[in-house]
Amino acid sequence: MTMAELDLHGTLLHEPHHDGSELYVLERPDALGGEAVVRIRVSQSVDEILVRYLQNGEPRSAVAEHDGDGWWVARFPVTNPDVRYRWLLSGGELGYAWLNGTGLVTHDIPDSDDFVMSVDPGGPGWHAESVVYEIFPDRFANSGLDVEPPEWAIPRDWDELPIGRGPETAFEWFGGDLRGIEQHLDHIEQLGANVIYLTPIFPAGSTHRYDSTTFDQIDPLLGGNEALESLVRAAHARGMRVVSDLTTNHTGDKHEWFLGGNRDLYLFDANGDYESWWGIKSLPKLNWLSSDLRARIQDVARKWLQEPYGLDGWRVDVANMSGRTGATDVNADVAPTLREVLDDGSVLVAENFHDYRADFRGWHGAMNYAGFSKPVWGWLRRDGVDYVGMPVPMPLFRGDQVVATMRAFRAGVPWQFSLHSWALLDSHDSPRFRTLAGSRERQLVGVGLQMTTPGVPMVFAGDELGLEGEWGEDARRTMPWDRPETWDAELHDEYRRLIALRQSSGALARGGMRFAYVDDDVIAYLRETRDERLLCLASRGDHEAVRLSLAALEADELETLHGVDAVIESADAVLPATGPSFHVWRLTSG
Repeated sequence: MTMAELDLHGTLLHEPHHDGSELYVLERPDALGGEAVVRIRVSQSVDEILVRYLQNGEPRSAVAEHDGDGWWVARFPVTNPDVRYRWLLSGGELGYAWLNGTGLVTHDIPDSDDFVMSVDPGGPGWHAESVVYEIFPDRFANSGLDVEPPEWAIPRDWDELPIGRGPETAFEWFGGDLRGIEQHLDHIEQLGANVIYLTPIFPAGSTHRYDSTTFDQIDPLLGGNEALESLVRAAHARGMRVVSDLTTNHTGDKHEWFLGGNRDLYLFDANGDYESWWGIKSLPKLNWLSSDLRARIQDVARKWLQEPYGLDGWRVDVANMSGRTGATDVNADVAPTLREVLDDGSVLVAENFHDYRADFRGWHGAMNYAGFSKPVWGWLRRDGVDYVGMPVPMPLFRGDQVVATMRAFRAGVPWQFSLHSWALLDSHDSPRFRTLAGSRERQLVGVGLQMTTPGVPMVFAGDELGLEGEWGEDARRTMPWDRPETWDAELHDEYRRLIALRQSSGALARGGMRFAYVDDDVIAYLRETRDERLLCLASRGDHEAVRLSLAALEADELETLHGVDAVIESADAVLPATGPSFHVWRLTSG
């Protein structure tokens, strides 16, 4: 086999493979001084395989031993909290090749895309087994609280569309509240989601609430502290968890800390003026050089995780910018500072639209825009849609480009980090995926990918009903509770089926990912644990039927879990050729 055959087109089951899942990491130490035991799957003939790892910044290598048909095992010491490693394949059919997180290459490579062995155990077990449901509180449900709108608010009728762009945008007040969310827990539970993520719930001067005025209470417009306590208690009674939004980068300029005149809590420039987020003076930047600021942020994080409120963790706003401005960069301290006050059952997820890999330490995971939503958008989008912040029109991606992007953003971080990152198709900050995809059928291909990729799926409330939105603010539309005739009932049913599939499978929650076949319009992959092996097929349109060898799949039969049956012809599995479509089969053998 030539190296040209090991590209990202066609059948890939022959490609050497390793990832951080239990099939490939046999022993993962949880303390320094332990030994990692890892293995690699190689179907080609090779003369020698080594694992190259870093020890105190210096490369070392260990020889792998043959361990049965196609498997090689190696061991190395873990003397640093995060140890980067990759495989060297020498001689035989492969000649000279490295295998790192991006795949197989025949040239020398830097360490940044290596696999990472970490002694950090990762996020809590419940999180990896979850589906997150994001709620923008002002637009989800109005319980009829007897509250007067503040002076800044522009009251809107529930069934109106947000203005979306203009001076009114941040102040449109539809009146959703926490009691309204509690009244609709049946909908979330029946959908199958088991974690609620609330965007900010502290008092502020806008309906997005990222310009907080205090962290000491819950916004009375949402029902106050008692409403949060009641919502979390009701969610926990159903086996659901609740996380919320913490803004560690900035507050509002009406925040009590800012008005209190303690300059140590905020960051100032050489001219004595305060720094602000993106130069927006209503959002002054917090000073992470201050020990007082760090202690106060810890107090805030701790308070709302404890009884009587009992939040189950935090999503941290613009985590990539916290502690970073000009020459000041203490961003690496933000996550560890927060982790000090989290118990083992709480989760910490970073917002980051871009490359989160250099900043992974301390976080359980990140919102995976760059490594999931962007490539999926690029593959399934309709014409005329741009990605958030792209300086040029967004290209239409081929399947190989999608796979290469996904691999790139799983490289260079621990496997636990990938499993605890949120796989999202959209959010309150982006266009709705339904609008991007342009049809129910393409939307469901994206949902299938979302529910079967490594990471925790995050659904923005209303996606399951077919809500639309051309950009972030336009996407923050109200839930049409009183207009069920506007719901896409077929879409809603398919969401429920796919979420149920995700919740039923250990392989989808924790299994490794190995690509099986890729071309312009088709992506097929395996999710595997010791006990379960699933084959997934996503297609964006009609295509030539994909044939995969049963021997290469190590299977005798394909049990249909979602979509339609595959056909067994001779020694091959022939997969459906129609699209857009998404299918999942369980692989079984005698």
